[in-house]
Amino acid sequence: MFRSLASAGISALLFAFTAVGAANAQDALERAKAAGVLQVATEEQFPPYDFIKGGEHVGYNVDIFAELGKELGLEIAYTDLPWSSVLPGLEAGKYDVVAGPAAITAERQKRFRFLIPIDQSQTSIMKRKGTEKIMKSADIAGLTIGAQRAANPMTDLKAYAETLDPAPTIKEYVDYSQAYADLAAGRLDGVANGSTNVLYTAAQRPGVFEVVLPGFGELHYSSFLGRKDEDSKTLLDALDEALLTIEKDGRMATIQTKWFGQPVELPTEVPTP
Repeated sequence: MFRSLASAGISALLFAFTAVGAANAQDALERAKAAGVLQVATEEQFPPYDFIKGGEHVGYNVDIFAELGKELGLEIAYTDLPWSSVLPGLEAGKYDVVAGPAAITAERQKRFRFLIPIDQSQTSIMKRKGTEKIMKSADIAGLTIGAQRAANPMTDLKAYAETLDPAPTIKEYVDYSQAYADLAAGRLDGVANGSTNVLYTAAQRPGVFEVVLPGFGELHYSSFLGRKDEDSKTLLDALDEALLTIEKDGRMATIQTKWFGQPVELPTEVPTP
């Protein structure tokens, strides 16, 4: 009896170790399939990509991930974080993918793997409607301009500021909703953000804001991103394939027209910054 119980205990223990080993052997795609869920982190204060409207999470990213979820047979679960916390959380393995979208830069490519581009933009200045002291980008010299901390427009703004005399005063924000509120209230002269974002925001509040074009800095392609490791490779490969599918069958163009007014022609491979 003792030997039988001991054998049963050893068998159960071996089974447990085998199960744990199998679980550990799963890659990110297998784990997502097993759970039926793709874990996505984003910042839900970044229209038109991710924002709350009428108590509902909506936006360009939301519509794209809904289609990606259909292609992969996965539900999408979102984690809402300040942008400065999103990428560190990805590196720590707290979720599978970051929505963003994040500008594709050489520095980020050293740490992360980008999916094929889902957007392009150039950093531009949004001002209060009718403000004549900013008629072109260079007119921000000596003024107070806001941008989001750790975001690519902040990098562009700081580099551009070094070319101006006097340099503008730069104010950093946790998210753009605060910057836009300060701009509307007259506490800022302008806000620097991606052209698609500020054009959308100005179109929603045409009596309050307008955009100064052309912008400054390089034309940036943006996309979703994941961890740059073997564990994430099959998941990101599957997402890339799904993105190509919804581009080819016209769903991407429909989503782009909904949010930007027209389709956006984008490369089908990740460009070299």
